[in-house]
Amino acid sequence: MHAVDEMNATVRLAPAGAGGHTMRAIVHPRYGAPDVLGFEEVERPVPGDDDVLVRVHAAGASVGDHHVVSGTPYLIRLSPFGGLPRPRNRVPGTALAGRVEAVGAKVTTFRPGDEVFGQAGSGAFAEYVVVPARLIAPKPSNLSFEEAAAVPWAVTALQGLRDAGGLKAGQRVLINGASGGVGTWAVQIAKALGASVTAVCSTHNVEMVRALGADEVVDYTKEDFVAGGARFDLMLDTVGNRSLSECRSVLVKRGTYVACSGGGGDWFGPLFRLVGMLVVSLFTSQKLTTFVASPSQEDLLALKELVEAGKAKPVIERRYLLSEVADALRHVGEGHAHGQTVILIAGLPRRAGAGGHATSSGPSEKPSTRRSSARGNGGRSAVPAKVPAKRRATCPVRV
Repeated sequence: MHAVDEMNATVRLAPAGAGGHTMRAIVHPRYGAPDVLGFEEVERPVPGDDDVLVRVHAAGASVGDHHVVSGTPYLIRLSPFGGLPRPRNRVPGTALAGRVEAVGAKVTTFRPGDEVFGQAGSGAFAEYVVVPARLIAPKPSNLSFEEAAAVPWAVTALQGLRDAGGLKAGQRVLINGASGGVGTWAVQIAKALGASVTAVCSTHNVEMVRALGADEVVDYTKEDFVAGGARFDLMLDTVGNRSLSECRSVLVKRGTYVACSGGGGDWFGPLFRLVGMLVVSLFTSQKLTTFVASPSQEDLLALKELVEAGKAKPVIERRYLLSEVADALRHVGEGHAHGQTVILIAGLPRRAGAGGHATSSGPSEKPSTRRSSARGNGGRSAVPAKVPAKRRATCPVRV
């Protein structure tokens, strides 16, 4: 979940030919399966005074994007990410990396040509996007654009552990769903904060998660993490596939449970689970909480520092072309993706028309079939990293 009051940049896209410059983009005309998406030529957006126009080199595709496109849970249609009776935002996509093309009159922190990454409210599945300057940061110098496009997922992991969870050095943390887009970042950030990390994933991902620095890995196909009893100070739940009572049973007396997942059906999503947490919280010394991830330049800079220090890296599972966004969203919507999925955008040939299938200007191998292995600590010992903490954080370690 993401706060949207800071993310909204009102952008009007006109049909191609309405004047001005055009661009290729994924268009979201109505809710439904990813097949409803179109690949069209539209008018390029124009930045406002406080905005930046970014030429998108790569974007991230997540299960959150799938929810926005499908309009489920239905409550999402009442949010700024949705709209009634049809989608409010014509072009979906949030996580991105690229080069600054132009800046608004009041922007002084960026200039054309700067390499940046960040998170827009919408519009990242396009060749250009307008984003508020406060929601982007200089790209980590040791990452490519496609790798940098996977970093915004780490904001959710950072805020869930540091802010909502109040994680402190030396504590024991359980990460349920450790091989996913948020979970892979959570493992590495928890280690950077000095925690002892137990990660839950499937057999296929055990070695990948261990390479990211997890102290213990629980293969849920062979053992049940609930069976070990109360032993964790914090549980970050990115899946929501176990009952609240089961999750509470693995926490110490004053432990903290942080919900960071969807689930719950097409109508209300996790709403009933969150209400249950609120009620149970009245009768227990354990802290049961959720949070709304709020993208900020401060946290993007913190993550940039962490990545450049070699304490964390993206784990990119698949790469797709811009014309293949529907395929990418089908993949992440299945709920079994590990690591991050990215969309390659800049540098693609212009010969693909609306609804066409672009081919990569790089290697002949189809991007959606290329996979990269986890690149974690590479066998190095994990050393707590210093990353600037938000002022509200209770964690003494600066991440």
